[in-house]
Amino acid sequence: MVSDNLQPETLAEQLLELATRSGAEAAEVFQSQSMSRPVFFEANRLKQLESSQSEGIALRLWRQGCPGLAVAYGVVDPQALVDKAIALSHLNQSEAIELTAGNQIHYPDLGEAVAVEQLVEWGKQAIALVRDAYVETLCTAEWECDVETTRLINSHGLDCGYTDTTLSCYLSAEWVRGDDFLSISDGQTQRGTLDPAALAQQVIQRLDWAATNTPSPVGRVPVLFTAKAADMLWATIQAALNGKQVIERASPWSDRLGELVTSPVLTLSQQPHEGPFSCPFDDEGTPTQPITFIKDGVLQLFYTDRRVGKLLGSGSTGNGFRPGLGSYPTPGLFNSLVQPGFKSLSELIASVEQGIVVDQMLGGGAGISGDFSVNVDLGYRIQQGELVGRVKDTMVAGNVYTALKQLVELGGDGEWNGACYTPSVVVDGLSVIGRD
Repeated sequence: MVSDNLQPETLAEQLLELATRSGAEAAEVFQSQSMSRPVFFEANRLKQLESSQSEGIALRLWRQGCPGLAVAYGVVDPQALVDKAIALSHLNQSEAIELTAGNQIHYPDLGEAVAVEQLVEWGKQAIALVRDAYVETLCTAEWECDVETTRLINSHGLDCGYTDTTLSCYLSAEWVRGDDFLSISDGQTQRGTLDPAALAQQVIQRLDWAATNTPSPVGRVPVLFTAKAADMLWATIQAALNGKQVIERASPWSDRLGELVTSPVLTLSQQPHEGPFSCPFDDEGTPTQPITFIKDGVLQLFYTDRRVGKLLGSGSTGNGFRPGLGSYPTPGLFNSLVQPGFKSLSELIASVEQGIVVDQMLGGGAGISGDFSVNVDLGYRIQQGELVGRVKDTMVAGNVYTALKQLVELGGDGEWNGACYTPSVVVDGLSVIGRD
C-alpha cells in the first residue's frame, strides 16, 4: 500500500525500522530535494520562466553482511522499497559495514534565495550592457536560483541535514562578421547575489580583444589559460589526488607523498565552508574539513571516503560523495581552491613576450593520463606583452603533469568555476599548432 500521507520527516525513520524488522543488520537513508527556477533569454529577449522540483530517497542496507541499494522518487511505498533493497542484497557479496555513528546535527541553511523577478532584472541588465557596446550581437542567457536540501539518517544514530541555496548565471554573445562567426560566453556561481555588470564587462572585454584576427604563433610558446580555461588542468589533478585511483595504481602520484610534484608556486586545498557549493558533511555523514592536498608544489594527502580511507590506512577525509542518488559513495572532491597569485589578468598578459591566451576550448579534458590536445575555440595572440588579435584554427597540446612543473605564474583574478576556485595561469613551453 502506498503511503500518500506519509510525511518526508518520518519516512526515513520508518524505512530504518522496516529494514531492521526485515533482518538488516544496518541501514541508512539518504534524502534529497531540489527546487530550481531558471530564467531563459534568447536573441536578446526574455524567452521563458521555468520551475522544476525533484525529490528522491535512497535506502542502503546490509543483510547477512551483503549490501542492497534501492531508490525511489516522489511518492514512496516504504515496504516495497525495503523489499527491493533486500532482494538486491542477495546479488552482492558480503562486505564490511562502513557507517558514520552518533551525531544528530541539522546545520543552518547555506545561502539565500532570490525572487524570479530579480533574476529577470539581472538578465536584462547584463544583455543591455553588452548590446550598448556591441549592438550587432545576439545574446543568450540563463539565470537560476537552485535550492537543495539533504538529509542523511542511519541505524547507528546519525541524523544530519542542511539546505543549500546557490545562484548561477550564464551569458553568451554571438557576433557574425561576414563569414566570421564569434561566440563568447562566461558565467558566475555565487551565494546571495550575482553581478550582471561584472559578467557583461568580461564578455565586452573579450569582444574588444577579438576585434581583429591574427595568425597564431607556432611551436613551443608560453600559454596563458584564463580562469575558466584553467579548469582543464585542475580536473586532471583532482583525479590524481583521488584515493581510489591510488589504490588501483592509476594515479601517477601513488608513491609520491611528500615529494615535489608541481611547480612550487602551486598550492591546492579543499575549503568546505567557502564558495557556492560548501557542505558541512559528505554523503556518508562524515564532517567535511579544510585540507591542503598540494602545498608549495609538494604532495601532502589524497582524498578518500570511508572504504578507501580504510584501505589506505588514512581514514576518511570526509570526501565520500554519490555521483547519483542510486550510486554508492565514492571519493569526490568539492570546493577545491587554487591559491591565487597577485597580478591581474592584464599584468599577466604584459609579462608574456610571445605567446597566446586560451579562453575557451573545444574537446574533452586530459583525463588521468594528463595528455591533451585541444582546439582553441576562443584565443588571442600576445606580442611584446600586448594582445594583438584573435587566433583561429589553433590547437594546444601537452601533458598536464609536465605543464604544472613548468607553471610560471598564477594570477590574482581567481573565480569560482562550479566547485573549483581558480585564477588564470601562465604555463611555459606548450606546443601550439596554428595556420593562417
